[in-house]
Amino acid sequence: MSADAVRAAVAAVRDPELRRPLGELDMVRDVAVDDDRAHVGIALTIVGCPAADRIERDVRDAALSVPGIASVTIEVGVMTPSERAALTDRLRGGRAARENPFGPDSLTRVVAVTSGKGGVGKSTLTANLAVALAQRGLAVGLIDADVHGFSIPALLGLIGDDGLPPQPTRIDGLMIPPIAHEVRTISIGMFLPRDQTSPGAVAWRGPMLHRTVSQFLTDVFFGDIDVLLIDMPPGTGDVAISVGQLLPHADVVVVTTPQTAAADVAVRSGLVARQTGQRVVGVIENMSALTLPDGTRLDLFGSGGGERVATALSADGAVPVLGSVPLSPSLRSDADAGVPVVLAHPDDPAAVAIGSIADELTRGRRELNGRPLPLRVT
Repeated sequence: MSADAVRAAVAAVRDPELRRPLGELDMVRDVAVDDDRAHVGIALTIVGCPAADRIERDVRDAALSVPGIASVTIEVGVMTPSERAALTDRLRGGRAARENPFGPDSLTRVVAVTSGKGGVGKSTLTANLAVALAQRGLAVGLIDADVHGFSIPALLGLIGDDGLPPQPTRIDGLMIPPIAHEVRTISIGMFLPRDQTSPGAVAWRGPMLHRTVSQFLTDVFFGDIDVLLIDMPPGTGDVAISVGQLLPHADVVVVTTPQTAAADVAVRSGLVARQTGQRVVGVIENMSALTLPDGTRLDLFGSGGGERVATALSADGAVPVLGSVPLSPSLRSDADAGVPVVLAHPDDPAAVAIGSIADELTRGRRELNGRPLPLRVT
């Protein structure tokens, strides 16, 4: 057996946070083989790397998978500042720090999920849509832009034993988002003080909100993702304006309930998005009729709200109803448990409806024809 074979096996191990091979990240150091014993050196990105134990375990398993290797000694070190700087530059793809990677030439489709008012289930739908898209083989990122009412970490089960969301790993000026159900997620709830048993409240005005959204776009390493979902705050306030300015090419999905009062307000969020240049690609009607065990339908919030919103937003081109998600006890209880219904109860009518909406969004992916590829000459 040779050191080259061991090096190749170890280099193929993927960093669980960055989702790239260790060899590509330049994390493999000296590799030596003495009879049936291998010695492997690796360099972690930072001191106290939260994935250290897993990386060491995976490296050991990879080295032991090489024929003839019976034991492995691993020496764990940490990258130097210059090595970290080189790594972050590679991860940014040569982009300057604080440069938005989701511009009009990006291959990532950005979908902002918005609503006119709170309480329509927008965040629950966004979390489930993100997981459903990941189930369909897409690389998915999710930004919780509802700064004042953040809930995405809890909905995805990103809550530790201390009752708080995990903090992103920081590599110099780059933040690595936690991953839940194959969805890379960032939320302001991950940055609040840790000296309390539950996340605190955020009371910020426009400039701080704009800066937060901007940093989520520029300083968080989502990697090469197909879709970036943004869970918007309800209404047409500061964050909606900021997202419109920062991502004027984004697609927008409007969430409403069947109720007339909710539908009338939901139209406004779509109109404001359109004023910033964004494209409204569809409407989701949540909390639609529940079919009872005897076959009767319970229209708790009325009916037709989704169609009314779609019709009102179709003046400049048809806006479809992407789907109607029925009232579902499982959708509610699974959300409280931090497990999306599309995973916990995939046969539930709500999960089936969300899956169909995910299929519709998948069919609307951005095409490469006629668009420049994001290549840089160095």
